[in-house]
Amino acid sequence: MSDVTAQPLVVPDDRLPASAFEPVRPAYGTASLADVLPSVSALLGVPGATDVLGLRERLEGVDRIGVLLVDGLGAHQIPVISPYAPLTAQLAAGARTVTAGFPSTTPVSLTTLGAGTPPGAHGILGFTVRRPDGRVLNHIHWADDPDPRSWQPVPTRFETAAAAGVAVTEVSRPEFEGSGLTEAGFRGVRYIGASEGAETADLMLSALAATPRSLVFGYHGELDKRGHEDGVDSPSWREAARGVDALVDRLVHGLPPRSALLVIADHGQLNVPPDERIDMADIPDLQAGVAGVAGEPRVRYLYTAPGARDDVVAAWRSVFADRAWVLTREEAIDGGWFGPVPAAHRSRIGEVVVICQGRTISLAGGWEPPSVGRLIAYHGSVTAAEMQIPLLIAR
Repeated sequence: MSDVTAQPLVVPDDRLPASAFEPVRPAYGTASLADVLPSVSALLGVPGATDVLGLRERLEGVDRIGVLLVDGLGAHQIPVISPYAPLTAQLAAGARTVTAGFPSTTPVSLTTLGAGTPPGAHGILGFTVRRPDGRVLNHIHWADDPDPRSWQPVPTRFETAAAAGVAVTEVSRPEFEGSGLTEAGFRGVRYIGASEGAETADLMLSALAATPRSLVFGYHGELDKRGHEDGVDSPSWREAARGVDALVDRLVHGLPPRSALLVIADHGQLNVPPDERIDMADIPDLQAGVAGVAGEPRVRYLYTAPGARDDVVAAWRSVFADRAWVLTREEAIDGGWFGPVPAAHRSRIGEVVVICQGRTISLAGGWEPPSVGRLIAYHGSVTAAEMQIPLLIAR
């Protein structure tokens, strides 16, 4: 049972406008995370790569490109971050946005970026999903079971760039090296472990300066962490925002000749008040017919007992009403949210897909740790706040 009332949750005002809650479809093939590295690869002369995003117009003559992903820096967080991250806000002035894939969550987005394909193709289809043997796979806490190369079969854009003679490097936290998620989305890179902040910037700049025709990826996760734990625009989040700006400043002002920096994100975030938290452990109708649960609070995957799917759909639609879209697996796939999904990947998605709207979340007491229900900010769904991410460019 949920423990969200054990202690009062302090939920800051994240200052999201009404437009931030409008649904946004993933712009696969035109302006999504899946199109970033193909466009970068085209600039670096990788055969077969297409500059879908039209980066050449701004980056003609560049042959060294750094890509920094700031976890949790959605486009709707830019106005909130501006007082604490003035350079980041300056780069964002007039910048375009792209979309995350679906679900708008870190493992899906990182693999969508690295593979350069929509999620359906690469198969990382949620924060957690059910494996064929019935166990739940958490893509963040994933080592080598299942084998990342079979679970995610698409060659990464780092592999194809390296095969074309581009020097490819990733700078990220040491503990991520060799993880299942890193192997799934970033295999082919030379991995350099670094603490976040100045060391990340310095090692990215060193890699850019070392070799012409280079692609260097860096990851910064503190903003997302502080949002989850304390909320967007909490004091700790503001401090993390200052850290983002210091990192961006160090990179922008240290770029070697013929180089450019792209700053992107994997998703945005929104704060969730206590009265928007619906826990299936508290409502018997939501438990009936459910044999397994995965996903996360903003996009819940339900695996149903034989013959129970339609009853589960009806029960969840009755309870959530307009606070969530309750779809069958086929409806979610046919709606194009994942891009094309091959047969080998379809069973990873629940027979029922619950896509929360507004600020609602669907908790799964008894199926996931109670700490999940104590977070402040969440993401994963299809609102503009979660789906739209900035594409910032400096050269």
